[in-house]
Amino acid sequence: MFDTFPLWPTRASTTAGSVDALFIFLVTLSALMSLVIFTMIMVFAVRYRRRKGVAAEQIEGSTALEVTWSVIPLFIFVVIFVWGAVIYFKERTPPRGATEVYVVAKQWMWKLQHEEGQREINELHVPLGRDVKMILTSQDVIHSFYVPAFRIKQDVLPGRYTTAWFRPTKAGTYHLFCAEYCGSQHSGMIGQVVVLEPAQYEVWLSGGGASGTMASNGQNIFQQLGCSTCHRSDTQGRGPDLVGLFGKPVQLEDGRVVTADENYIRESILTPGAKVVSGFKPIMPVFQGLVSEEQLNALVAYVKSLNPSPSGAAGGPTVVPSGAKPQEPKVQ
Repeated sequence: MFDTFPLWPTRASTTAGSVDALFIFLVTLSALMSLVIFTMIMVFAVRYRRRKGVAAEQIEGSTALEVTWSVIPLFIFVVIFVWGAVIYFKERTPPRGATEVYVVAKQWMWKLQHEEGQREINELHVPLGRDVKMILTSQDVIHSFYVPAFRIKQDVLPGRYTTAWFRPTKAGTYHLFCAEYCGSQHSGMIGQVVVLEPAQYEVWLSGGGASGTMASNGQNIFQQLGCSTCHRSDTQGRGPDLVGLFGKPVQLEDGRVVTADENYIRESILTPGAKVVSGFKPIMPVFQGLVSEEQLNALVAYVKSLNPSPSGAAGGPTVVPSGAKPQEPKVQ
């Protein structure tokens, strides 16, 4: 009903409806409360205007009144909190198996790369009806990835990854904005998300001219940097085995246990001394300033590709660190 409303953006994702419902509820509740408050102000102003012998009655203690104005607002706020929390956790929990797109924000453009290797600038092509997970980072200052039609807005921070996801429900072209002031040309940091039918998306994907997948490119960088000499799948490696690492708990030298997610892998590449794995020495060189954001994304994608798929077969290209024997990878 709101698609033709001039001030209402198109609703084009699975989460847009729930976000709109909460927004409409909050606006309606605020409008009703404002109406009640201003009505009572007018009633009391007229009824108890300054007249000789007329004054409002002072209420000295009323349990029923105290309970009423405490319980009703509490109930309303609990409803708002629970409703908002459900939507928040749904928007912050990407479904398993979602298509991943790495996004690098830079003054003043969006650089995007698909798992298959296709690169785009200020434009993102996605298939209709498929979950898409955005893995975002900034090359300079704080930005914000905002697509009104999908009702998603995620801050993009330098030095770390943030994630957002959506599932488009309508084919078409939708606006992409930066919603965080990022400099003198902030207003020009715009783009578009193009939602294609699955068959059209496959045609676009096959004609993208990509030079290998992100994982295979990451493997090449891994070899070029000499990482394979230490991170081996046998007992001779001076660094932790990376096969099956992603998503698993990691025991650190200081006793902490952390999860090997994208941010852990990123930090381990740039500043490896920050989290030293138990049983290993802090001998890995620092790569801060030696690898670009795009290379870093490719390395993260490569490490993730070393995980076996839930069915037991490798989900991406068959890539393993140097020194590994030609066998099925084992989760350690």
